[in-house]
This record gives sequence, C-alpha cells and structure tokens, in this order.
Amino acid sequence: MKHILSALVLNKPGVLAHVAGMFAARAFNIDSLAVGRTDDPTLSRMTIVVVGDDKVVEQVRKQLVKIVSIVKVQDYVGQDVVARDLMLISVSCPPEKRPEMMALIEMFNGKVVEIGQKFVMVEITGPENKIESFIDACRPYGIKSMVRTGTVAMPRQARTPQT
Repeated sequence: MKHILSALVLNKPGVLAHVAGMFAARAFNIDSLAVGRTDDPTLSRMTIVVVGDDKVVEQVRKQLVKIVSIVKVQDYVGQDVVARDLMLISVSCPPEKRPEMMALIEMFNGKVVEIGQKFVMVEITGPENKIESFIDACRPYGIKSMVRTGTVAMPRQARTPQT
C-alpha cells in the first residue's frame, strides 16, 4: 500500500541525509521525496512516499519521530488529501505533428514551456496517475527527456456548512 508521510523538520544542514540514512539502514525504499521550506524559515516539510504494509510503515514513522531534527510526522493514509506531482517533458514533435500534440497538451491541462523546430517541452501538474497517463500518451511521439518532482500533499480542510 502507498503511504504519504509528511515530516515537519528543522531547516538545517544534514537533516535530509539523516532521514535518508534511516531509510537505507532499514533497507526501506523511498518511492518519492520532496523537500521545501515552509512559511516559517526555521522549518521545512518533507513529503515522503513509501510503499509497504501498514505495520512496516508504522515502524518507519516511529523511527522518524525519534530523529531529533524532526518536529512532527504524519501518515496521510486514509485521509482525504490533495496530492500533486510536477513534470517537465520534452517530446519529439515536428511541425506537422504540432496540432495533435497541442490538442493532447490541452486535454491534460498542460502548459507549453518551450518549442523548438523538432520538439516541444511541456509542464504537467497533477496526481501521479495523470502524469503517468500523459507519459503513455507521449510515447508514440518519442520522449526526448523528462524530469519529475516527488509528490507533495496536504490534507483537505474540513468544510463547514454555509449559513
């Protein structure tokens, strides 16, 4: 099962290495990892996606909590979250294929960020399955290169009824 762990950490050197080392020491693979500053300059948020059964991931979560530089760890499994990935992809696209490529990009709500004589570079954001679907749709054209971020996620806020 896929788990999205959110770790609020002190924004200081070595924290990422410490966390990665903890995973490596337990032979546990990280599916994706995204780190960025928060609104508080002393804190960063790590979003770590791991695949494993609930017991194993709970042990990993408990080990993370023990790291001094980690302020809080949350497992979003079972919660209603908004999760997004970002991808830049460069696809072969000669001029005669541009109209169909532009239609494909529009269908996925992508954004063209660069056009060359024989390629187009596209920015796609969304849930992982959307990113994977766009990659599959681009394969027949020829993928020149691509780069992806890890997943970032936030729990949805509880909605209160309007009166």
